[in-house]
Amino acid sequence: MSDPSNGRPLPTPDPATEPYWAAAREHRLSMPRCEACGEFHFYPRPICPHCGTARLAWAEVSGNGTVYSFTVVQRAPSPAFADMVPYVVAIVALDEGPHLMSNIVGCSAEQVRIGMRVRVTFLDGGKELSLPLFKVQ
Repeated sequence: MSDPSNGRPLPTPDPATEPYWAAAREHRLSMPRCEACGEFHFYPRPICPHCGTARLAWAEVSGNGTVYSFTVVQRAPSPAFADMVPYVVAIVALDEGPHLMSNIVGCSAEQVRIGMRVRVTFLDGGKELSLPLFKVQ
């Protein structure tokens, strides 16, 4: 799938990730949570990576976290990304535990630092998809 406005590739939800993308369309961040041990995890999988049970349910998370690692993209990987450079690709450690790869927005690439507090925001990519991004708190 690609964004018709700029040709950038967009994720394609599948049965395992549909609850994540459905929540994102509503500007909520949701993750699988183990009903046995209470731990969140991401990426979605059929058993809890913490305790091994299959008793999982999707639950909303705060969307707050810290920049765990990042890189600044200076050269567009394709023409569809040319208007974005430079941009930040980061691993965000959510307060609930899981780590997500996303972009940091709302500040210059030079301002991003490991340990920086961030909060989820959403970029609507048409009627079918909203992308979770992170901005400085």
